Amino acid sequence: MEFDPARILRASRLRFGGLRATGAPAILFGVSTVILAVGVSRSLGAIVPLLPETIRELKGLLETRRDARPLKP
Repeated sequence: MEFDPARILRASRLRFGGLRATGAPAILFGVSTVILAVGVSRSLGAIVPLLPETIRELKGLLETRRDARPLKP
């Protein structure tokens, strides 16, 4: 099997909603999407352990805010 870059470029097509790309832009968009997905996955992996503490602090902030409201007769 021989490597034919022209054939690969012609076969590369991408359609996503109203976005259409062919050739090199389609390949670049696909690769950048994979890299973006890996970055988001790593970010979520770093953030998830902090969520319980963040939610606890948010709950305390909301309770403090609720207590600070003046009562209207």
